[in-house]
Amino acid sequence: MTRRLLPLLLLLLTPLALAQSPVGTWSYALTNDGAPFETGLISLPASGGDGRLVLTNNGVDSPLSGVTVSADGATFEAAGSVAAVGGAPFTLVATFDGADAFEGTFTLVGRSLGIRATRDDDAFAAYEAEQEALRIANAPEPVEMFEPFDLPAANTIRTGSGRPGPDYWQQRADYDLTASLDETTHTITGTVRLTYTNNSPETLDYLWFHLEQNLFETDSRGGPVTGRAASSLADEHGYRLGTVTVDGRAVTPWVTDTRMRLDLAEPLEGGGDRVEVVIPYSFVIPGSPGTPRMGRLDTEFGTVYSLAQWFPRVAVFDDVNGWNHQPYLGAGEFYLNFGDYDLTLTVPASHTVVATGELRNADDVYSRAQRDRWAAASRSDDALPIVTEADRDAAASMTGTKTWRFRAENVRDVAWGSSKAFLVDGAVARVPQEDGSTNDVMILSAYPVEGIGTAENPGWEEATRYGRASILNNSYWYPYPYPVAISVASHIGGMEYPMIHFSSVRSRHKGLFGVVDHELGHNWYPMIVGSDERRHAWMDEGFNTFINGPSGVTFYNEGDDPTLPGYGEGALTSAETIARTFLANEISVDDEILTYADHLNNTERGWNSYRKPGYGLQLLRQAVLGQERFDAAFREYTRRWAFKHPQPADFFRSMEDASGEDLDWFWRGWFDTRHMYDAALRSVVRDGDVIVLTVGQERGLVFPTEIEVTFADGSTDRVGVPVEGFARDAEVSVILASGGRTVTSARLDPDGLLPDVDRENDTATPSE
Repeated sequence: MTRRLLPLLLLLLTPLALAQSPVGTWSYALTNDGAPFETGLISLPASGGDGRLVLTNNGVDSPLSGVTVSADGATFEAAGSVAAVGGAPFTLVATFDGADAFEGTFTLVGRSLGIRATRDDDAFAAYEAEQEALRIANAPEPVEMFEPFDLPAANTIRTGSGRPGPDYWQQRADYDLTASLDETTHTITGTVRLTYTNNSPETLDYLWFHLEQNLFETDSRGGPVTGRAASSLADEHGYRLGTVTVDGRAVTPWVTDTRMRLDLAEPLEGGGDRVEVVIPYSFVIPGSPGTPRMGRLDTEFGTVYSLAQWFPRVAVFDDVNGWNHQPYLGAGEFYLNFGDYDLTLTVPASHTVVATGELRNADDVYSRAQRDRWAAASRSDDALPIVTEADRDAAASMTGTKTWRFRAENVRDVAWGSSKAFLVDGAVARVPQEDGSTNDVMILSAYPVEGIGTAENPGWEEATRYGRASILNNSYWYPYPYPVAISVASHIGGMEYPMIHFSSVRSRHKGLFGVVDHELGHNWYPMIVGSDERRHAWMDEGFNTFINGPSGVTFYNEGDDPTLPGYGEGALTSAETIARTFLANEISVDDEILTYADHLNNTERGWNSYRKPGYGLQLLRQAVLGQERFDAAFREYTRRWAFKHPQPADFFRSMEDASGEDLDWFWRGWFDTRHMYDAALRSVVRDGDVIVLTVGQERGLVFPTEIEVTFADGSTDRVGVPVEGFARDAEVSVILASGGRTVTSARLDPDGLLPDVDRENDTATPSE
């Protein structure tokens, strides 16, 4: 899912007064961890609009995604939390059309709402000084980072090297899916035909399924837990099941919220036995807001349907947890089986469909002219139109239905988009494969006219170019194996599925490249490397956040905007920014990266699932292993676990095995604690012809670093400080030959690679 740049949380806010206006008034509600926090009225043009929430954290603005106001009188809801920062007072300032309002009272006259939070600097400085003294007093000893990092015992299924072992197994789920879309009632009616193969060594007496559509029922467990917008919950939502059969015999399922158990008349033996399950079903597609992963968007020329979690899916049974049947609460994502899918989708004849997999009946659904355009696009590096505005207008009067057929092989899920409003363009990305062949990937974008931007602020007309760059750049880690990669403009901020993603129709230019690159990047993690998102969100969101950095550097260095902040010259996210973000999250984040994803609040999820693990891999690459060793190890991990289900221990072991480095200190410190990094150059002492430099650690985290020594003649020398020195003591002394020169100063980390939260103690002058 797209990165949510979650703000520093606020609690001590003066209620915001909003002036009413004759142009139409809507209610808004800010929420704090799912509970109401602030309510009031907001004035908008009668058409409604999109809002934007910006909170300032240490001088850095953090936009909060998902702020919307709909024209039907729904709620304005921030898709994140609002909480306190150590009791420091904050001031809330409203802006509209780029101008500050005054006295907290404003009326919107445009389409965007901004809110900025600024703190009382004097009060915050006093608070920070108090907290700093406590942090130093309570700082852990660096030697703690070198205690054994406990991992599950290796075995013949998951080996000590991080490889899948000789007895590795995983279940297989092959689906034949038929579904029809009724746009009058917004209803999907379908049938699941599942062939489930038990490759485990165990005998199964029942199967568990996920029924994610039940999240939108009025009595859903996820509604109060996630504070889901009330407009997305309704009595008519959720699955309606027909007669379920197993190997032709009718069975009565157990349904509990978003899960279903099917008891088998005969045990399913391990080692390859199969069972056939048929599930007829229907559900009403929920509207927005409140449906961040699927749903529908009304546009000028028709409704855009983004269809995901659209059929009952069998849960994963694995060697670590048995059945993985945690309830779907809306925040945690998914863990699914690999298999082959055949899709038969019947929609209104006026619709165009894009879906996971390869289209099998283009002759039946596209005109001759459209097929010719498709063929031209499949040979072009530049985006070419396939479904044009003229095609859309001509199809609008069509009656009846069309049936679209797709096949997807070795995937963990399928999703699709359908609309009479779609414009479609495409291009080809030629991806070299490991066997020397080339995979010609069809890059497609489907969007309504609302997605089109301007020359100064381009929109979805550029999405295919962005998608092509993403697929080519990220194939560095593992060659993209699938036939298509599709971007769909939707009401959804950003949500990924194999070969397809749904992202905001309002995204533009740099923001659009960012979301396309992020969501298509998820094809590697977790679509190819099939980790458990529900338990270990960092293994896909964090890894994907990391690969977005090199991809963005490549795109903007070779593209039209090499000066984009954060990119260019291989800068990625600066160590200073990482350190500042550490400080910003110190109070509001109470858990470590390894915390179960559904146990995190929104702010913790943004930090622990996305940014901190992404930053960690960047630091491992730039400051610990170096790019060559890191890249070889990360690519080896990806190759080993492609189309399999790794656990965290498999990643940790594989990286150590392939890089040749014991990284327990890094895994423990970065992933399993909340400690920060603050190295201090405590002394520079001349001792004859040598210089003795002593480094200490103030906050617990450790890294290898360098010291740059400057001499009176202007020359400089460097000496390394190995991380292993801190395994014995909180201080490490290193020696540098002076060569008869006079030392004037020394400083730690001269290249600024490390996220040191206090640079003031990084420099020192010599003493005798």
